[in-house]
Amino acid sequence: MNLEGKVVVITGASAGLGAHFSQLLVEKGSKVYGLARRKAKLDELRSELGPLFTGVECDVADESAVGNAFKGILESEGRIDVLVNNAGLGIFGPAEDVTLDEWDLQVNVNLKGVFLCTRAVLPAMKAQNEESGFGGHIINISSVAGLLGNPNISTYNVTKFGLKGYSEALFKEVREDGIKVSCFFPGSIQTDFFKSAGLPMSANPMTSEQLGSTLIHVLETPDNYLITEIVMRPLRPKG
Repeated sequence: MNLEGKVVVITGASAGLGAHFSQLLVEKGSKVYGLARRKAKLDELRSELGPLFTGVECDVADESAVGNAFKGILESEGRIDVLVNNAGLGIFGPAEDVTLDEWDLQVNVNLKGVFLCTRAVLPAMKAQNEESGFGGHIINISSVAGLLGNPNISTYNVTKFGLKGYSEALFKEVREDGIKVSCFFPGSIQTDFFKSAGLPMSANPMTSEQLGSTLIHVLETPDNYLITEIVMRPLRPKG
């Protein structure tokens, strides 16, 4: 896909991976709509990236908010070429200490949010395929925690294993509609994720720049070439 002029929606865009993905896609000439709850952060990003970036205040776990956000984007642009489901969070600790609110929050953001945003974009992408022979590309950001269970992250494991299954099923469902589905499984990344989760960062993590270069590579592949899954890890996480 030639990214110049394409319409891209990125969730969790106010910081970390989402903000860096937005920057890279703006540099490619894409029109980026960044969804996040923190409007002030989105406004800051708009001032940094310029008019090709539009921040949309949206809680991806809120059905009406997601519906309104995608309706507005489609009314403005008439199409959506790329959806990057990047929003996610983790609350770690022993299984017996996980509260129902903590369980619900992780499931709602990490799984329900992906479902709502994907459901909102599929009709438009299917229509685009009918018009041009290619519908678009959906990228789901999972984690190595979606491949391997570990102590004290059981709820997070559930959401990321679920995202793997959802991505695989979706890929098989919409491939004949000209829609690509790719799922990324990154290991430790140098973002605020671990700080927010209250965990120490590994000594030698990957960077947002490294994951961003992989995202651009996958998006720029030819229309009939699909990378369904990528596992990414630091070679020497301990330094």
